Amino acid sequence: LAGEIPAQLANCFSLNTLNLSNNNLSGRVPSGKNFSKFPMDSFVGNPMLHVYCQNSACGHSHGTKVISRTVVACIILGFIILLCLMLLAIYKTNRPEPPEKGSDKPVQGPPKLVSLQMDMAIHTYEDIMRLTENLSEKYIIGYGASSTVYKCLLKSGKAIAVKRLYSQYNHSLREFETELETIGSIRHRNLVSLHGFSLSPHGNLLFYDYMENGSLWDLLHGPSKKVKLDWDTRLKIAVGAAQGLAYLHHDCNPRIVHRDVKSSNILLDENFEAHLSDFGIAKCVPAAKSHASTYVLGTIGYIDPEYARTSRLNEKSDVYSFGIVLLELLTGKKAVDNESNLHQLILSKADDNTVMEAVDSEVSVTCTDMNLVRKAFQLALLCTKRHPSDRPTMHEVARVLLSLLPAPPVKPTTTKTVDYTRFLATTAAEMSHDISDIGDNSSSDEQWFVKFGEVISKHTIS
Repeated sequence: LAGEIPAQLANCFSLNTLNLSNNNLSGRVPSGKNFSKFPMDSFVGNPMLHVYCQNSACGHSHGTKVISRTVVACIILGFIILLCLMLLAIYKTNRPEPPEKGSDKPVQGPPKLVSLQMDMAIHTYEDIMRLTENLSEKYIIGYGASSTVYKCLLKSGKAIAVKRLYSQYNHSLREFETELETIGSIRHRNLVSLHGFSLSPHGNLLFYDYMENGSLWDLLHGPSKKVKLDWDTRLKIAVGAAQGLAYLHHDCNPRIVHRDVKSSNILLDENFEAHLSDFGIAKCVPAAKSHASTYVLGTIGYIDPEYARTSRLNEKSDVYSFGIVLLELLTGKKAVDNESNLHQLILSKADDNTVMEAVDSEVSVTCTDMNLVRKAFQLALLCTKRHPSDRPTMHEVARVLLSLLPAPPVKPTTTKTVDYTRFLATTAAEMSHDISDIGDNSSSDEQWFVKFGEVISKHTIS
């Protein structure tokens, strides 16, 4: 239907039912009289039709009541939800913080310094704070991913390094406990020595030997490069670091995998003796196990690819990382520099026998026998073999590096008559004794030297 509704229909009082819905009617619905009793449903679906409701007969009053009740219900529900959220926020604000995992109870009372060596026994926590002016920035000598290192001059005049672990990081307590469990219970000339520790509002503090010459990374890649490292010094550093790792792998029970061997974690004292540092992510592996399954941690450029792929950690992962450090010593280049990867660079040069072109100029100038450098390159490549089983142990690496060191100077002797028969007999006995010593230390060492010699002869680096 279309058009307007005839006004005459309003006078048809005998009309009881009317349904004009869903048409194209227009205009206005007649008001009053008979039309007042028809509900709104009779006219819906006519877009151009205007309806005026004057009383409850239209059916609007009932709908208005329903809508009003719905609105009131929604307002009440919203108010209840808002009230619950406010109460929850107040509860969380006033609730005490739970203790950190791994700590039995919160630290109570003033901070105390726990001394592990005699030189710290006469000092208190307050002494350290006074000597460093509450860990002032002017005493900072280095930064780590989750720590800051300060220099502190003790009353005796001896300098120590204070490592402050940031308390806002959840893993800081775990690193603190790991360092105490590892380096706190062992001693070796090529490992940093822990003198004491303290729990304080400034963060957990560890007190170590102060290393006069900083880290190997500083000397190789730092902006100042205040000291030039000649070949003999680099070889000495490599030997020291290798011996420190060999101690962790072969002389500790359970054996310790450092897991973050890199040039910045090799510190150098006033004599350029190497000391391994930063045992925050070290892992103890029981003798009964060949490996430990763990999250992959370490530094890009030094992480063993096989460990990264399988999450299986053992000593050979440290061997790989040491091989990268050895390449740094030989080339003076960073493990990773922008898009360049040192290991891949050396592998590509080894394929076309141009490895010696990558040797650091300071090594070339100061080394009198470049054949030693070739052997060191080959050793580094053995350490970074793809399969861990193909890599040497750190005990073997240390012995090979020791064999590259120059012989100690011979002390001058006064001229005297020599019984050559007795001299030859004594010398032969001493040589026999030395060879037996090598066999006693490790039955695999002799095999290793043979294997190393074969590799050198088969893969001559030019």
